[in-house]
Amino acid sequence: MQLPNEIFIPEIARLVNEGKQVIFTPTGVSMRPYIEGGVDNVTLVQPQNLAVGDIVLAEIAPQHFVLHRIYALQGETVTLMGDGNLQGEEHCSRSNVLAKVTAIHSPKGKSKPVTKAWLWRHMLHLRRIVLKIYRHTCI
Repeated sequence: MQLPNEIFIPEIARLVNEGKQVIFTPTGVSMRPYIEGGVDNVTLVQPQNLAVGDIVLAEIAPQHFVLHRIYALQGETVTLMGDGNLQGEEHCSRSNVLAKVTAIHSPKGKSKPVTKAWLWRHMLHLRRIVLKIYRHTCI
């Protein structure tokens, strides 16, 4: 059984705010190739020391949550974009960042690197090609 995000995500935020680590399996394809939705698990902690390149869980509108990468930090404004997205940024305030990803695990229990993905963030024009190759060879 899958709980609706409106119930599940606030509970994750509550646990993280209590200082606990939370491990869950995100859904969707917006973080490919770094996180495979419905397959990989992520470990979430309190969102301290946010930096460009961090992967965070954020509420971008009331009851609308995303697990995306930080592309820019300007004062209290956070700009996010999924690694698997070809366009479209989301914006929220720092207070709407609920958690930060510290680990990514494949189903076989192997850890994937949690990188800042500097090169990936700067090759937006090539993503379509790379993601197409990824879908046809890795999935």
